[in-house]
Amino acid sequence: MDEKIKKAIFKQIEKEPFGIKFGLRLIEVQEGYAKVEMRFSKDLENMFGMAHGGAIFSLIDAAFEIASNSHGTMAVALNMNINYLASPEKGAMLTAEAREINRTKKTAAYDIHATDESGKLLASCQALVYRLEKPLPFL
Repeated sequence: MDEKIKKAIFKQIEKEPFGIKFGLRLIEVQEGYAKVEMRFSKDLENMFGMAHGGAIFSLIDAAFEIASNSHGTMAVALNMNINYLASPEKGAMLTAEAREINRTKKTAAYDIHATDESGKLLASCQALVYRLEKPLPFL
């Protein structure tokens, strides 16, 4: 992966307001791949005291965003299909890993999994982006 793109993505993600609000942290990025972490804190609970689906979705979406833009050109989401499989324990560190499984000139498909620190699968997602053929605006 081009180091200039990698550094620019890390820098941009560190200051993304939504990511800051949710405590999202980029761990790794390679072409077509991203790993993002988030601590399951009390303010991410739903009315049952479990992890809110929107919080897990946000973690998955962040990994998807980064992986799909890792080639240095803009990509925007077309579709995400998520299956929630388990709820994490309170305080658990959650991780999402997005992997590109197919890329064409105009689209790319991703397989994304969210797990807790024990490796328990929390959610699985298949996602599709439209590739804009425009350079990332923050490069």
